Amino acid sequence: MSAASARTAGWVRAMPAVFVLIWSTGFIVARYGMPYAPPLKFLAVRFALSLLCFCAWVVLARVAWPRGRAQWGHLVVTGILMQAGYLGGVWAAVRAGMGSGLVALLVGIQPVLTAVWMSFTGGRVSSRQWLGLVMGFAGLVLVVSRKFGEGSEVSALTMGLALMALLSITAGTLYQKQFVEPCDVRSASAVQMIAALVVALPFALLEPAAIEWNAHSIGAMAWSVLALSLGGSSLLYMLIQRGTATAVTSLLYLVPPCTALMAWLLFREPITVATVLGTALTAAGVSLVVRATR
Repeated sequence: MSAASARTAGWVRAMPAVFVLIWSTGFIVARYGMPYAPPLKFLAVRFALSLLCFCAWVVLARVAWPRGRAQWGHLVVTGILMQAGYLGGVWAAVRAGMGSGLVALLVGIQPVLTAVWMSFTGGRVSSRQWLGLVMGFAGLVLVVSRKFGEGSEVSALTMGLALMALLSITAGTLYQKQFVEPCDVRSASAVQMIAALVVALPFALLEPAAIEWNAHSIGAMAWSVLALSLGGSSLLYMLIQRGTATAVTSLLYLVPPCTALMAWLLFREPITVATVLGTALTAAGVSLVVRATR
C-alpha cells in the first residue's frame, strides 16, 4: 500500500471518531452562545455564512453541482430536516432552559428510532431489539424524571422542541439514505444550506431580540460555521453515503456521554448518579438494537 493510500485509509477509519467529537460540541456551542443570541437569528446567520463558505469551496475546487430537479428536491428536504428542523429544535430547547447534556441524551435516542424503522421496513423486530428499546426508554425516564418540577429544565415546551429535533434528524437521515444519489458533499451541502436558510429566516425575523456580538457569540458562530457546518455536517453526509443508516446513527449514542462530560467541565452542569446510570442504560439499549439490526 502506498503512503497516500495508507493516509486515506487512516482518515476513513478515523472519520467516525472525529465526527462524534465534533458533533458533541454542537450542544456545547448552543449553550455557550445562548445568552447573547436568539436561536433562530443565530442559526439564520450560521446558515448564510456556511452557504457562502460552501459556494466559495465549490467554485475554487470546480465541483459539479447536483444534477436534476429530483436531486435538488431531495437535498432541499434533507436540508430542511437535518439543518433547520434539527438545529432549530436543539437551539430553541437550550434557549428555553434545557441543559445541553439532556438535549444530547434525548436526541441520542435517534439510533433506536432508525433501527426500528429499518426493521419494520425490512423485517420483524427481534426480541433483542425490544429489550434494547425497553432499556433505552427506561434509561431516558431515569434521567428525565428527576428533572421535572417548577423551575426545572424539563417542561412541555423544552421536551417538545427536543423531540422535534430528534424526529427531524432521524427522518432526514433515513430520507437521505433512501433518496439522495451520491454527489459531491460540498455542492450538496450548499443546497441544504439554501433550504435551511429559507426556512429559518422568516422565523428569525419574528424574534424581537438582536444578536449581541461579543467574544462569546463570535466564537460560537465561528465554531458553528467552520467546525460544525463545514466539518461535522459534511462528515455526517459522507458517512451516510458510505454506510447504512443504522450503522451511521449508531455513532450518535456516543454523543451524550461526550456532551455531558464537556458540559460538566465547561458549565458545571451536574452529573448525578441517576444521570450516569440512565445514560449507561440508554447506551446499552441502543447498542442492543443496533447490533440486532446489523
